[in-house]
Amino acid sequence: MSRSLPAKVLGSRSERLSEPQPPLGARIAAYVLLFVLGALVSLCGCFVQALWAPAGLLLALAATAAVFYGGLRLTGTKLGAGVPMIGWFAMLLVLMAPRPEGDFVLAADLTSYAYIFLGAVSGVICATLPTRYGFGFGAPGPKR
Repeated sequence: MSRSLPAKVLGSRSERLSEPQPPLGARIAAYVLLFVLGALVSLCGCFVQALWAPAGLLLALAATAAVFYGGLRLTGTKLGAGVPMIGWFAMLLVLMAPRPEGDFVLAADLTSYAYIFLGAVSGVICATLPTRYGFGFGAPGPKR
């Protein structure tokens, strides 16, 4: 039976739950990298969604969701999707603040609000997908 491209990329629930986890040191390094990557995707997404509307909005949201889901799959924990989301939000807070000159990066328009809302929704969706381990750094939880 032939599987569709999204099914091949995302994998089934049983495939995701049976994936081995990287060692603790590698996961901690991945969390740091994912935080920085989430902040960078937020920075780039703010410019891309404003420059090439509406295609830029779709591109920025796709990159945002890819970082969140990639963190989940890389670490095998829900924290893997949450850490880039924290970096993403931290950068958004900086970009939404007006500068002393009166300039700001993230304008108050429909595409900016859509980017913030839909990006947050994609992060929450990725963070609530089933994983082998819960929120911690991969500490085994109760049997499911």
